[in-house]
Amino acid sequence: MPLNMDRDPRQNIPRDQVFEKFTIDRPGKIIFVGHHLSTKTHLRCLIRTISLYGADLEVSPHVPVPSNFFLEILGIHDEIGCTVIRREEEKVTVGFNMLIDPEFLHHVIRLGFETN
Repeated sequence: MPLNMDRDPRQNIPRDQVFEKFTIDRPGKIIFVGHHLSTKTHLRCLIRTISLYGADLEVSPHVPVPSNFFLEILGIHDEIGCTVIRREEEKVTVGFNMLIDPEFLHHVIRLGFETN
């Protein structure tokens, strides 16, 4: 299902492009990890796509985004540890610190259909 099996594993493909991406266009929060792991500061974002490996976020191009943070998807109160892979103006590509559970991904995708 989420793993694209048609790619040659010997090719040098970035990990964020190996897993199938699903468009969810769902609001989220980037939660900053502060001193002593405090999580008081956050900023809003739009989660454009998500996969087992990571997500594409949209944020204001003028707002600094930390290299490591927690991501919360609106309507789901679990926080996902993230690391920035690349940033191009308002598009931020992140990798999850560990692959998310396929059932959790299914729940996130299904939640998007239920609210539309």
